[in-house]
Amino acid sequence: MVGLCAHHRPFRCQLLMLFCLLHPGASDQARSTSSTPGEKALSIQGVRGSSVELDCRPGPAPVAVLWSFTPLGSLVLQPVAVTNGASSRVESWAKALGVVSLRNSSLVIEELREGARGHFLCQTLLVSGGQIHTTYLYLTLAVLVPVSKPRVHLSDPSPIEGVSVVATCAVREGTEPLTFSWHHHTPQGPEEFLVGLSEPRLQLDPVNRTHLGWYRCSVSNAVNQLSSDGAFLNVIYGPDKPVITVEPLGFAEDGFWASEREEVTLSCQAASNPPSHYVWFRDDAQVHTGPTYLIASASRTHTGLYTCLAHNSHLDTHTQTTVQLTIYYPPKGRPSCAVLPTLGGVTLLCSWPGGFPKAQLHWEGPQGNGPTAPSNVTWSYTATGLPNGSIFSCMGQHPTLATPVLCTVTLWEPPGSPTCWTTATVGDQFIMLSCEWPGGDPPAMLSWLDRQQTLGDPSSSPAVYLLQAQSDLAGREFTCQGSHPLKGPSSHCQLRLEAPQLAVAEPRVSVLEGEEAWLGCALQQGTPPAQLLWLGPQQQPLEQSTYGFVLHPEGTHLRLQVRDADPAHHRGTYQCVARNALGNSSQSVLLEVLSECKGCVCSCGYPAPPNVTISRLTYRRQRREVQLQWAIYGPGNLTGFLVQQRASVPGSEAGAWEVAARDIEPESRDRRLGGLDPGVLYAFRILAMNHHTAGHPSEVKTPVDPAFSVYPAVLGAAGTGMAVALVASLLVFQYAARHPHTLPCTETAAATSGSDPAQESTDAPVNVTITVTATPE
Repeated sequence: MVGLCAHHRPFRCQLLMLFCLLHPGASDQARSTSSTPGEKALSIQGVRGSSVELDCRPGPAPVAVLWSFTPLGSLVLQPVAVTNGASSRVESWAKALGVVSLRNSSLVIEELREGARGHFLCQTLLVSGGQIHTTYLYLTLAVLVPVSKPRVHLSDPSPIEGVSVVATCAVREGTEPLTFSWHHHTPQGPEEFLVGLSEPRLQLDPVNRTHLGWYRCSVSNAVNQLSSDGAFLNVIYGPDKPVITVEPLGFAEDGFWASEREEVTLSCQAASNPPSHYVWFRDDAQVHTGPTYLIASASRTHTGLYTCLAHNSHLDTHTQTTVQLTIYYPPKGRPSCAVLPTLGGVTLLCSWPGGFPKAQLHWEGPQGNGPTAPSNVTWSYTATGLPNGSIFSCMGQHPTLATPVLCTVTLWEPPGSPTCWTTATVGDQFIMLSCEWPGGDPPAMLSWLDRQQTLGDPSSSPAVYLLQAQSDLAGREFTCQGSHPLKGPSSHCQLRLEAPQLAVAEPRVSVLEGEEAWLGCALQQGTPPAQLLWLGPQQQPLEQSTYGFVLHPEGTHLRLQVRDADPAHHRGTYQCVARNALGNSSQSVLLEVLSECKGCVCSCGYPAPPNVTISRLTYRRQRREVQLQWAIYGPGNLTGFLVQQRASVPGSEAGAWEVAARDIEPESRDRRLGGLDPGVLYAFRILAMNHHTAGHPSEVKTPVDPAFSVYPAVLGAAGTGMAVALVASLLVFQYAARHPHTLPCTETAAATSGSDPAQESTDAPVNVTITVTATPE
């Protein structure tokens, strides 16, 4: 055994000695079957902090195992652990390798340390065939260190755009080889991998705004991979030239436009870090601070130059941009269309002035499109073959309006034919010839002709021509010739200039004193306008303001009302005068005011005539004539009778009294009166006349239908009628005697003077006959 130990290293000797102690007498039989140190060692890798198992790979179970370790760079072999199968021992210094233990013949190292990097020798003793065998196994353990978390360092975290910046990725430890990768994450975008950069240094030369963001590096080796936290590179730049936008967006030739009363937003954006401060100016006057300028309701005063000033407070730099903002507004109202006649056609006019910019107008017709122009557009159109009712449209467009605005013109033929009339002007010095043909569109063209000679220029309806008033114009005829684009043959009207001609209602009018008189005259012919007026007995013009007279103009009639007729002031001849620019004419009316007696001798110097009563008043010939019979009673002289009538319509007031018959012979007691209207209710009364003195009017009666000629009925009624008439006559005389002021003419002139009637009266005696007419029921 001692010889054997001499040929082996101390550790082997220890192992052999251990073997000899366990197996006495076996020394002489020992054989060595070892692998030489020159043999290639097995390589094993372990990771620091983890565990690794070194296996001797024995065949049969060994008698003893001895593990030894030689650190890298050293030649000293140090025992680590030994085991004989029953017991084992680990050297205390082995803690430098980690937590070491034996598992059968394998050496297990947990919590591996970097000091375990080196060469391990495993020696085993085996007994086989009664001989001792020794085996050797060399192992090389490589301890790998994981990379630590890297850290990014920036040479300048806040550089100004354009300088050079270096980013360095530093790692404290890790087994090489190490692999580096760089990642860039901008604030607005996703993280990106910087391809081709596998170095621990990242050179940004020159740095620009696109480099702004977080930079992160990743380091990896055979064990692991770790990434750093992001390092923010804040690149300082700007401001760039501002960009101005306008909402709602409307581009004009020199800038932007917006509609009046619209909300307008002006936005300014200038790239800058740190962000820019903004100031707004309008025509060099500051109006706002901030990136957005809001105009709540735009008006025309907001038109101008808007400047946005961007300022970088860090660099103390600024830039600016100016734009033109124009406020558009449409014209007021709607387009107006008109059409004028021309020779053989029409001229279409469309106008829509105002607004900014000017509205574009465009004509469209039934046979195609017309011209286009701003504000005003005219289209000359040949109207040949156009049907009546053709429509032309003018379309107005403006940028501020969503839809076009239209006006239309419809061409119509004027109905009928022209109408002519005349008017006197400037105190009847001129005669205005007027002609109108209304209702057409365009209006008709009219021309005045005098014996085929054109007077003046043609004009649209109405057409007017002035003539100097002179007498030789009377009897002349003038023609108004009319034409229209849609109408074939021309139409015309004619007028004849005439001096006025008059007619009076009655040339003689009689009225009782104190009553109303009506004088009437009418213009029968003559060129209008003609002036009608009345002249009084003294040839003075009578007006509405003349006391006691009232004028009633009714078209071509002029009636004169004389109120409270007075013989001293109103009796006489009145003249109705008609005047026009071509001459004048007149007609006379004699007004008789009959005096009514106020006593037995009238103021006119004649005795009062007797009173009259109507005895019969009946219709004849379909109520167009009446038969009037009367009787007189009481004393008095008479020279004739006067019958008056008045008409009244049911439901209205009665008219004025008019003379129905005058100068009736004094011996007459009946009269047939004609010229009545069957639809009018008439009333009649009769007065006895003594020259110009009128007696008291009779009672008022209306005519009745004629009675049947039946004798018994007449005779039967006659007796009763005579009795009634006798009583009525007595009552009348008695009343007249007691009230002479009411019936003044019931007394004779002789009774008033106290003289004898027979001596005073020169007239023939008057017989009074009372006639009673009975009508059977």
